[in-house]
Amino acid sequence: MQNSREVIDNLLRNRPADRVGVNDSPWGDTLEKWVTQGYPADDEGKPVDAGEHFGFDIAGAGGWLAWEPKLDTDETVEETDEWRITRNGAGAVLKWWKHRSGTPEHIDFAMTSREVWESEYKPLLIETDIRKRVGLDGIKENIAKYHEQGLWVQYGSQFIWENMRASMGDYTMYMSLIDDPDWIHDFNRTYTDLFKAGYKLLFEEAGLPDGYWFYEDMGYKDSLFCSPKVLEELIFPYYAEMVEFMHSYDLPVVLHTCGLTEPALDMIVQAGFDGIHPMEVKAGNDPFRIADRYADKLVLIGGLDVRIFESGDKDLIRTTVADYLEGMKSRGARIVFGSDHSVSTGVDYEDYLLAMEVYREHMMY
Repeated sequence: MQNSREVIDNLLRNRPADRVGVNDSPWGDTLEKWVTQGYPADDEGKPVDAGEHFGFDIAGAGGWLAWEPKLDTDETVEETDEWRITRNGAGAVLKWWKHRSGTPEHIDFAMTSREVWESEYKPLLIETDIRKRVGLDGIKENIAKYHEQGLWVQYGSQFIWENMRASMGDYTMYMSLIDDPDWIHDFNRTYTDLFKAGYKLLFEEAGLPDGYWFYEDMGYKDSLFCSPKVLEELIFPYYAEMVEFMHSYDLPVVLHTCGLTEPALDMIVQAGFDGIHPMEVKAGNDPFRIADRYADKLVLIGGLDVRIFESGDKDLIRTTVADYLEGMKSRGARIVFGSDHSVSTGVDYEDYLLAMEVYREHMMY
């Protein structure tokens, strides 16, 4: 039977795969909870690696570029026992929990105009030493280690959309998409050039992975963050350019994008992406509907409503996982099984084990 690397590579290249792939992302807090429920821990009492324990097919080897204009900047603005407020290298002030998982609260942003961008931040990206933005330590060794284990190895990073949100904040970004599209193009052009230079160096000195993941959330619950027309004009040309760049190295490309993203799928296909993750059901996506339209165009990764796992209803978990896998296979979908985003603390260990057991019962094509 094909190993993990062969399965995922074949799926992404539209070649016959022996089985459905599998990959997921339990939260760190979830793994700590599971240790109290029988999940294995190391000698220090820390949860063992979830990928190794559950037999996931995909491993990340690095590749997250230092994208903030000001390097090595992590100013503490305020701190308590529970949280820390920091100013990052793009001028954003963010509040982070210290002892639990979660996205940061947005407090303040310095990059509120094109003038600020051009005078204070863009020059730092144009005149940068790209080597300082590429983490090379240990990556070549990680790739070799994971390949020895038979895993499919990816590099990954956020890109222009997430960079904008983390630099300008939501208000300035959304207003500028309409009021100053030339600034958006300039921002995206600058970062696309930076990322291409960074990955060229990474590929030359650390080696090639098996593929690449973009992490670019584009949707609320029930809608995109902005109109498809705006995305088509201001964002997707740069996605297509980066996909073409990765394809020039024979690397398949997956787009991770949360929220309701079905309305953008035609653009995602046209940009050349090879896979989509996570098809968030709770945001309004329908994986079966997506499979009906895109089974021959995209590898579909994730898509199992995590609320089913959270229910604790073992009959429901068993039935839903089986129906999902058989329904996807009957539609001719190339799929990698997993939750429709990540695995929260609302999921018990025994229920997730059950889901993995049912996956293995139905994984063969």
